[in-house]
This record gives sequence, C-alpha cells and structure tokens, in this order.
Amino acid sequence: MPNIKSAKKRVKVIETKTLRNKMIKSELKTTLKKADAATAAKADNSEAAVRAAIKAVDQACAKGIMHKNCAARKKSQLAKKLNAAKA
Repeated sequence: MPNIKSAKKRVKVIETKTLRNKMIKSELKTTLKKADAATAAKADNSEAAVRAAIKAVDQACAKGIMHKNCAARKKSQLAKKLNAAKA
C-alpha cells in the first residue's frame, strides 16, 4: 500500500478506471456475441444487431479500450458475416 498521498489517489483512480473499462469490455463482448448469434441464425434483426455491435466497437475504440486496428478488424468481420448471412 502506498504511503504518499498522490500515490494513494492514483490507486483509487486506477480502481475506478479499471471498473469502467471492465464494464465497457463486458458490454462490448455481449453485443458482439449477440450480433454473431443473429447473423448465424440469419435472424430478421441481424442488421440492427450488427449496427449496435459496430457502434459499441467504435465507442470502445474512442475510449481507448480497444486499439483502432482491432476495432477496424472487428467491424470488418461483422460486415463480412452480415453479407454472408444476407446472400
């Protein structure tokens, strides 16, 4: 445990940010799974699910939780799955 006041504050701030990041990552994973399931089942709402997943990926990327190349790759994979499900 840190002794210096600023170090104690950093520990608190890091805990808060870690919880926020975990929440966003968890929500992102759930959204991606829903989009995958919708495209695999060729459901009517698959386009909406993919759109929601792409939005979640963009938000995670903007908040620095996901690297921009990883975000681009995920969005590309989602679009590819959606196009395959439509065809």
